[in-house]
Amino acid sequence: MNLFRGKFYYIFSVSACIFFLAATTVSAQKQVLPVIQQVKFKKDTTSIVTFGAKGDGITLNTTIINNAIAKVSEKGGGVVLIPSGLWLTGPIELKSNVNLHLKRDAILQFTDDFNQYKLVEGNWEGQPAWRNQSPISGVNLVNIAITGSGIIDGNGGAWRMVKKDKLTETQWQKLVASGGFVSEDGKTWYPSQKTVKGSKIKNAGVIVPGKTAADYDDIKDFLRPNLVVLTSCKKILLEGVTFQNSPAWNLHPLMCEDLTLRNLQVKNPWFAQNGDGVDVESCKNVLIEGSTFDVGDDGICIKSGRDESGRKRGMPTENVIIRNNVVYHAHGGFVIGSEMSGGAKNIWVYDCSFIGTDIGLRFKTTRGRGGVVENIYINNINMIDIPGEAILFDMYYAAQDPVPLAGEKREAIKTITVPVTEATPQFKNFYIKNVVANGAAKAIFFRGLPEMNIKDIYLENVTIQAKKGIEIIEASGIFLKNINVITDDTNPILHVQNGTNININGLQYKNGSELLFNITGEKTKGVKISGTDVTKAKKTSAFGTEVSKTVLEIFK
Repeated sequence: MNLFRGKFYYIFSVSACIFFLAATTVSAQKQVLPVIQQVKFKKDTTSIVTFGAKGDGITLNTTIINNAIAKVSEKGGGVVLIPSGLWLTGPIELKSNVNLHLKRDAILQFTDDFNQYKLVEGNWEGQPAWRNQSPISGVNLVNIAITGSGIIDGNGGAWRMVKKDKLTETQWQKLVASGGFVSEDGKTWYPSQKTVKGSKIKNAGVIVPGKTAADYDDIKDFLRPNLVVLTSCKKILLEGVTFQNSPAWNLHPLMCEDLTLRNLQVKNPWFAQNGDGVDVESCKNVLIEGSTFDVGDDGICIKSGRDESGRKRGMPTENVIIRNNVVYHAHGGFVIGSEMSGGAKNIWVYDCSFIGTDIGLRFKTTRGRGGVVENIYINNINMIDIPGEAILFDMYYAAQDPVPLAGEKREAIKTITVPVTEATPQFKNFYIKNVVANGAAKAIFFRGLPEMNIKDIYLENVTIQAKKGIEIIEASGIFLKNINVITDDTNPILHVQNGTNININGLQYKNGSELLFNITGEKTKGVKISGTDVTKAKKTSAFGTEVSKTVLEIFK
């Protein structure tokens, strides 16, 4: 395991003006990785059957399961066992010192009776909001776990709206025939009229002073819960279990500390709206390892609150280790943002594979968020069949699917400069090493803000087969070493627009490429190339009329 905390630098020979790029690395043994405190429970085991639960798929076991958890906690803790069976239930509230353990052939399924879920003050996409009570929740708990090898099913199909474009015609007709409502434009199916009404309200459910839960009853069905929400808890273990079919996000630890997710299966239909795998929000000391994600939105995602409310909370997600995970379908394999207003820092991601994720490494934000994302270390990432970008930094996130649907048209970004304020987000100090991607629409994409560039990003030993190459827009301090891009579109291999201090050493590309470098933008300066055979391209460089050719320096 070779992690790195690298620092790239270049040195000019005074006599020969030779430029080169290097990287210093340190081994994992020399790094100070965070220590995650682990849970510990009494060995006493209590089956929910002893409290009268029935695993017949018909009996609603909500009160029985909650009573069992409460009684075990009151006695000092232990294991609450979900044995073999199909256990129908409403919302479950965890308690301190309890390990909820599911046998291999146990299915804990949550009811589709929305009346069982009361409206509670919670959090949605980084803001305080009214939501239906989560199927599994816990607040201010210590030493809690969900373990075993059974299945927890959120019955999410009863809650979610579905876009027609994401289904086959047969699937769409079957869904419409099941009931519910179709939007006026015929493009979206909704499970209830309350869901339809909620979809038309901007920031539906956001808490407004003076309003109570009763004021949101007419849109209640739209306020979908996350499957598991743990808030302000310490020492948490989720291990071995399959979490699937969530109404919204699957797993949402919020303001928690010492969190371990190990050997999980996290699943959702690929069309599941907001069907994220795990969203770690404003948490400290986190380990996610050995898990598999196949979901409808982002796979493994780091968040820390949205806009002013996130900045006011002021709790970054920090000290995180993410290793040995596989992400299949998702909007992004490993993701930071876009709700990162409290910041994110000191995160290590290594030995992970992304297979068919829309984007591989996805870092997204937008004006208004604020927050600083820094000190991110990524190593040994493998990717296959990425429909979008293999590596993406984008400060113009617009709450859209990362890959447009067939026939979908999107307006081009209009670049303007605005004053820097506390609401201006920042991405800086990312160290990405040893990445291989076989198949992507675009290899690497940077798009910062003119008033706040993406800064100090270091990539080393990256090989990507893609349709298009590298694009760097409004970025400063980009260091690329030993980058091999094998592209279908070779005009150009690398595009720089308003980039400064762009340093490239050892760029490899397809022989006979049309254009190697396209340089535009009046602010562009300091594009330095070394260790690169520029003669393999039919044309080395092209420049916009607004930029001087002297901004590009090529060293042998």
